[in-house]
Amino acid sequence: MSIITTIMPIEVLLVEDNPGDAQLTRIALEDSKISINLNVVEDGVEAMAFLRKQEKYVKAVHPDIVLLDLNLPRKDGREVLAEIKGDEKLKRIPVVILTTSQAEEDILKAYNLCANCYITKPVDFDQFVKIVQSIENFWFAIVKLPPE
Repeated sequence: MSIITTIMPIEVLLVEDNPGDAQLTRIALEDSKISINLNVVEDGVEAMAFLRKQEKYVKAVHPDIVLLDLNLPRKDGREVLAEIKGDEKLKRIPVVILTTSQAEEDILKAYNLCANCYITKPVDFDQFVKIVQSIENFWFAIVKLPPE
C-alpha cells in the first residue's frame, strides 16, 4: 500500500490596482516549480472583504501570503496592513509590501505596522520578474508558513 501525498497550492493574495503590475506578477509566478494560486484584488476595501470572506468573497480561500501595494484606491495599503495585523484571525498571514514608494516614512510605517518585509518595485521588466521570483523562492521554498 502506498501513501499518496497531495501538495496543496500556495494561496497568494495580490492587492494591486495597476493591471500591468498584476499581470507582470502573474507572468513571473507562472514559471514556478511549485503550485501557486494567485488571487488579485484592486483596492484595500476588496482586500479586506476577501480576507474576511465577505460579500462576493464568501468562498475565498485563506491566503498563505499577501503581496500588498501601498498606494491603493478607496483604502490604502497602510490601512489594510494595520487591519490585517490588528485582526486575531488574520495577523499571522505574512504581508509583503510590494510598492513603488521608496520613502523612508513609508518603510518605517510599514515595519511599525508589522509588515513582514518591504520591497520596492523596480521599473524594469526583467528586474520586476526577478524580484517576484525572489519572493517566491524565499517565502514558498525556504520559509515555513503558518497554518490557517
